[in-house]
Amino acid sequence: MATSSTRARPVRTLVTLGILIVVLFGSLFAGTKLDPKTEDNPGGASLTPGLALDLEGGTQIILQPVTTDGSQPTAEDINQAINVIRQRIDAQGVSEAEITSQGQNNIVVGIPGQPSQETIDLVSTSAQMRFRPVLTVGMPTATPADEAADAAAGDDAAAEDAPEATESADAAESGDAASEETGDPAADEATDAPADDATTDPAEEATRPENPSDLAQITPELQEQFDALDCTLPENLVGGDSGPTDSAFVACADDGSAKYILGPVEIEGTDISNANSGLRVGQNGVVTNEWVVNIEFDGEGTQAFRDVTTRLTSLPAPQNQFAMVLDGLVISAPVSQVAIPDGKAEISGSFTRDSAATLANQLNFGSLPLTFEVQSQEQISATLGSEQLEKGLLAGAIGMLLVVIYSLFQYRMLGLVTVASLGIAAVITFGVISVLSWTIGYRLSLAGVAGLIVAIGITADSFIVYFERIRDELRDGRTLNSAVEKGWQRARRTILASDAVNFVAAIVLYYLAVGGVRGFAFTLGLTTLVDLVVVFLFTHPLMQLLARTKFFANGHPASGLDPRRLGVRTARYAGRGRVVGATTTEAAPVAGAEPEDAPVTDAPEPTRAAPVRETVGAGVGRSDGPRMTIAERRAAERRAAAASGDDGSPSADAAGDENEEKH
Repeated sequence: MATSSTRARPVRTLVTLGILIVVLFGSLFAGTKLDPKTEDNPGGASLTPGLALDLEGGTQIILQPVTTDGSQPTAEDINQAINVIRQRIDAQGVSEAEITSQGQNNIVVGIPGQPSQETIDLVSTSAQMRFRPVLTVGMPTATPADEAADAAAGDDAAAEDAPEATESADAAESGDAASEETGDPAADEATDAPADDATTDPAEEATRPENPSDLAQITPELQEQFDALDCTLPENLVGGDSGPTDSAFVACADDGSAKYILGPVEIEGTDISNANSGLRVGQNGVVTNEWVVNIEFDGEGTQAFRDVTTRLTSLPAPQNQFAMVLDGLVISAPVSQVAIPDGKAEISGSFTRDSAATLANQLNFGSLPLTFEVQSQEQISATLGSEQLEKGLLAGAIGMLLVVIYSLFQYRMLGLVTVASLGIAAVITFGVISVLSWTIGYRLSLAGVAGLIVAIGITADSFIVYFERIRDELRDGRTLNSAVEKGWQRARRTILASDAVNFVAAIVLYYLAVGGVRGFAFTLGLTTLVDLVVVFLFTHPLMQLLARTKFFANGHPASGLDPRRLGVRTARYAGRGRVVGATTTEAAPVAGAEPEDAPVTDAPEPTRAAPVRETVGAGVGRSDGPRMTIAERRAAERRAAAASGDDGSPSADAAGDENEEKH
């Protein structure tokens, strides 16, 4: 007899599923209030999923790659550039951007929706990432000759506001100790270079500097260029000129907040192995509220970075800064606080979540083998995609309708469980895709819609497997409650194995494919997980509850569990002392129990189906009689089956059993 806890278990499971759905859509609704999707915030939350380029339209940029030496770009260079651009766009999620080569000289980038200017700049920016030491920092405006002294005084103030580069947490203590014990004599001598340089002849001026931080590199011509530079003018913030690699040059900050005189290149961007952003983790392992950027160099870059930080740490401001130069503009100029021997640095400062992520992306994907010239930038429509979307949705609706018709025809009222399960799966999938569009920038493409349509068959297949297992157990003479539990044990293994194969196929396809095929693989894997959630948290608990209703437990002809339609030819025990004969026209009385090996004659199948009747044995189900044992119950089932062998009169075996019981 089922306990109250067992009876309440399916109810608790359904309530849990309901809570999960409420939380899913509640978070999405809260996002529409706190971070709504607008023209200025295209990545905000919305109650509808984001659409890809083929469904919504977007911006198309045609880039012409240009090599630094003026030679013709090779096919390998183009492919590598396409891969890095795709990494930049996909770094924030599956955005369904289209990146292809046009002929042998152009790259076409299609970005869905209305991308921000930062995203467009990130795609079209020629990424020659280089690290240079800072020699001088000045105010962004042009500096007249009579204000040169005031500009020099402002160098220290500008350096105080610069970000700081410290060693990673696992080596910070050793780095601090090293920075306190030693200095760099060469660097100390370099600070006196301008005074010495004033008394040397032109031949000595041409002498190569002692190190890249040597202030002797600031020639009068370079100083004049620095003074005349106005970084508040838009034309000086376009970039494109990365400067000579072996000598000093003048550059602006990418936001026009300062201007710099930088030394020669010491580290190339190709030496960066990884960069990411996140919240700072303190020495005690506690996560703070400060956003930082973590950068890691490869083997060659680690050695070069160790030498640079060792030298810069002992220098005064602003010579203790190293500038990260992207396409001729300084994107960051942190202060070197300690020598970093392991090539793992942490850049801190007044970062926000977005600014830290932007800098990490620029560092991580900033080393393209080519520079780019933007040939054209235009908005593209999605007229063709809209028509295809309508046809795709129509195909999905037709497929859903056919599944519903088949389910109702094959399973009668039980088919409504399939319909309800498909509806729950559709609601969960819609909510998850909408949340992913908000959180990781996912966009639904036509290929993704195809994956959702395929998922209808995958989900319906799970229900069919479960229902057929239940019907098999009913054919074996089990009650509906027992058939539901036993059928679930057998169907569960089949469903898990089938969905596991689909999920593995989706993962392999996602990582091996590109473009729209990845969108198909993504939705295929997502709907496979949703199928498991629906079957475990909705379909099975709902069947447990339906098995306790008279309509389904008694095998109503419209329930889909009618014994006659299932081909049940033997009597079955229906619980509480009731024996149900599947094809009998009249019930046989149950007088008692017979031995386990008593002969039972097979009941021939009648030519005309008759109503199902119940047979209640003597003293069974009444308060004045004893309850039947298991052996008596089985004997009653066999006598009922044997009694249906003729026109209603008890068989010889049954009569003999009655005489034996009377004796």
